[in-house]
Amino acid sequence: MLEEVERWLATRSWSVADRPLHRILAAKQRTGQSVSVVLPALNEEETVGDIVAAVRHDLVRQVPLVDEIVVVDSGSTDRTSQVAAAAGARVVHRDDILPRVPAVPGKGEVLWRSLLVTGGDIVCFVDADLREFSSDFVSGIVGPLLTDPDVDLVKAMYDRPLAGASGQGGRVTELMARPLLNMHWPQLAGFVQPLGGEYAARRSLLEQLPFPVGYGVELGMLVDALHLVGLDALAQVDVGVRKHRHQDGQALGRMAAAIYRTAQLRLARGHLVRPSLTQFERGADGFEPRTYSVDTEERPPMAEIAEYAHRRVA
Repeated sequence: MLEEVERWLATRSWSVADRPLHRILAAKQRTGQSVSVVLPALNEEETVGDIVAAVRHDLVRQVPLVDEIVVVDSGSTDRTSQVAAAAGARVVHRDDILPRVPAVPGKGEVLWRSLLVTGGDIVCFVDADLREFSSDFVSGIVGPLLTDPDVDLVKAMYDRPLAGASGQGGRVTELMARPLLNMHWPQLAGFVQPLGGEYAARRSLLEQLPFPVGYGVELGMLVDALHLVGLDALAQVDVGVRKHRHQDGQALGRMAAAIYRTAQLRLARGHLVRPSLTQFERGADGFEPRTYSVDTEERPPMAEIAEYAHRRVA
């Protein structure tokens, strides 16, 4: 298996510099494929506008690579929607998409619903909390999908500094996701950022995948894509450095629990004995327990949704 991963790293791991923008644009014009950029957002007024503005300036106005920028707001209480719209994005509210299916909280829920309100042959997901954003994050991961017909999904890889220390970000990746993948899906051991929120894929693949509604969506998508299209249809591109808002340890614990649950379902299609996680916070009278439910729901492949099929026919 190590030899297969080494071969994959040599043939399916690239740098953003490997595909100049003019080459990517020529491939887009030659193939006629369209590109949608989706930003799932919840209270990201400080960063979402800069991301949208950078993509719009670099990849819509200067170079016509991106056909639409869609921000899906999952219930922000700040000015996320207004800032995103002012920067040039089309803003759609999560609850307005497929209203017959009540929405639940979670990033995967938003990504799943975004397929219904975008039209690109290639869909590129970008987290809305990135700082010092470069449009290379988009062109880098979209590029292989336009130039290489055998590639179906591309993840960004990058350094993740934490408190100024290089490579110390991605704690859930190193403590939970990477051990799980190495032990149970060793073909995926070559992914540098398996949980990264910046990735692009062909719609034809995304519409066949189930979407865990919460933080397990990235790991679930990677594992399911491996089984559906094979390792050589997956790739990664080095886009430099990713700076974003880091969550506290307890939030990371809840994230890890959701990821473990996602992996468990794919290993045995079983059920957690106790689908909840108890953590502790110091209060006036000592440590107090706080119990959180672990995401236990997944959305079916979008290809099975009647409204989606009708939209495709129309």
